Amino acid sequence: MVNRNQQQRRGDRDNRRGGPPRQESDGPELDTRIVDITRVAKVIKGGRRFAFRALIVVGDNHGKVGIGMGKARSVQDAIRKATDRAKNNMKKVEVLGSTIPHEIVHKHASAVVMLKPASPGTGVIAGGGVRAVLEAAGVKDVLTKSLGSKSKLNATYATFQGLQELKNVNEEAVRRGKTTADVQPFWRRGDGRDNNSSN
Repeated sequence: MVNRNQQQRRGDRDNRRGGPPRQESDGPELDTRIVDITRVAKVIKGGRRFAFRALIVVGDNHGKVGIGMGKARSVQDAIRKATDRAKNNMKKVEVLGSTIPHEIVHKHASAVVMLKPASPGTGVIAGGGVRAVLEAAGVKDVLTKSLGSKSKLNATYATFQGLQELKNVNEEAVRRGKTTADVQPFWRRGDGRDNNSSN
């Protein structure tokens, strides 16, 4: 009788494990991009221990983006860790239509990234981690230039931190005592739109 009960409990446990995965939150589906996967080594007593480092960008394509890095002995675990950290690290960034409100240059470590607003139809002129961050944030027209290190890791973080420093057009116009059109890019000044697309 005891063995039969144990087998039944074991069977129930296996069914739960093999059942359908738990549903995630009802939030919007996120755009997940793998920027880089690198094998790294840690020197320990007796040799070197190898692991994998994954850099992931997550965004909703509507002004929210996050990045995360994860290390593990397997690629799948590294990606999972990085994805979870990126989701927990998502930040709101200012997007004006399909571009950014103004030019900005940001430095992270030895990487320097310049971001410039562009007119509709330009596209995302960027590559690597810079492109992944911008597209995940919902930016569709922007000009970029990497001025420092070619490291994907540093360039990705520089782009992410630079986006967080973007200013709201309406708030900046009030601070300067000007109209919203005066602080917008020149190709938007005659369309009569005063608010950011994210509003």
